[in-house]
Amino acid sequence: MSVTVKIPSQLRAATGNQAELEADGATVGEVLDAVFAEHGDLKERITEEGELRRFVNVYVGGEDIRYGEGLGTAVSDGNEITILPAVAGG
Repeated sequence: MSVTVKIPSQLRAATGNQAELEADGATVGEVLDAVFAEHGDLKERITEEGELRRFVNVYVGGEDIRYGEGLGTAVSDGNEITILPAVAGG
């Protein structure tokens, strides 16, 4: 299943400046693992010890995966995964 992963500008240096990536997988974790296989530097910036970093939010279809199954959240062909690092400020 092909899923689009949207990469925010803060993380694009790790993807060769690509804003969107295509990857296959049945869950968010599988899709991200496929992305990390191509863009290893991204893994360090998004995960820590196999879990999402606390300041990184990931959405599937506008829904935060932390309130669902986390990295085990199922995805379907054509879904979009959006990665959004939290930004401090006021």
